[in-house]
Amino acid sequence: MRTRKRIRTMLFFAGLAVGSLWTPSPATAQELLQESLADPLLLADNQSQQSAQSSAQRQQAQPTGSPAATQAPAAKQPQPGQAQAGSSTKEQKNIQHEQETGTSKDRLFWTMPNFLTMENTESIPPLTSGDKFKVVGRSLIDPSEFVLIGFVAGLGQASNSNPSYGQGSQGYGKRYATAYADNAIENFIASAALPSLLHQDPRYYQLGHGGFLRRTGHAISRVVMTRSDSGRSQFNYSEVFGAGMAAAISTYSYHPESERGVGTVISVWGTQIGWDVGTYMLKEFWPDLRRKHHRNQQDNR
Repeated sequence: MRTRKRIRTMLFFAGLAVGSLWTPSPATAQELLQESLADPLLLADNQSQQSAQSSAQRQQAQPTGSPAATQAPAAKQPQPGQAQAGSSTKEQKNIQHEQETGTSKDRLFWTMPNFLTMENTESIPPLTSGDKFKVVGRSLIDPSEFVLIGFVAGLGQASNSNPSYGQGSQGYGKRYATAYADNAIENFIASAALPSLLHQDPRYYQLGHGGFLRRTGHAISRVVMTRSDSGRSQFNYSEVFGAGMAAAISTYSYHPESERGVGTVISVWGTQIGWDVGTYMLKEFWPDLRRKHHRNQQDNR
């Protein structure tokens, strides 16, 4: 049981290690927190003032006597899913990809697949059963996935997890195969198989507005609540039961005899749910960090 916990913990810290490729400075982190805690009404008021100023400037620029000079132009309404001002070309392409395919091209920390996180919820097409399996499969064969699993297997080798596996290349191969299989089974069951059978949407929809606590609560709630394919809110059977099914399958099929038991299944199940909570929180706030980094790059030019 302790070995399975160690593997999950190592996987978590491996993700943090990849994420450390870019870490915001203390000043940047403080600005992000201030932006997250900002009053949405105040932001809306500032946007209204900016819109009014832009409208007045366009009116003054029109020649005297023209129709636009005597009547203020109507404010242009943003189209659903339209990119925000200052968005990078890459972000705009990602928005277009979301609207066309219902999946994302984004990557957490520019490396790890984040294909099932939706930042722009307007005009997003539903996923077919085939789409659900394809996007999960695409994530599992991504090069970054093999690197991350290799790092986890290396940590297991160094700590001699599952001593029955031994050391050397054979022991490393067994640990690598076990870690990869654990991850693949859980992802296929919770994000493809059960969502297809139960007609549930496996995507994470970022809230993207409100204070830090509100957005954190939204991220945590997505573990137990999700959308159906028709857009209705319902209990997340796929995630909750999928994690339990994956824990049982992996425990009783290819893990060592010493780890097999109901207690191990429950422990792995709970660990996976905790891992999902942390992943959803990262998915919720990652776009803010990415956009902040993009603005800092523009300011430094």
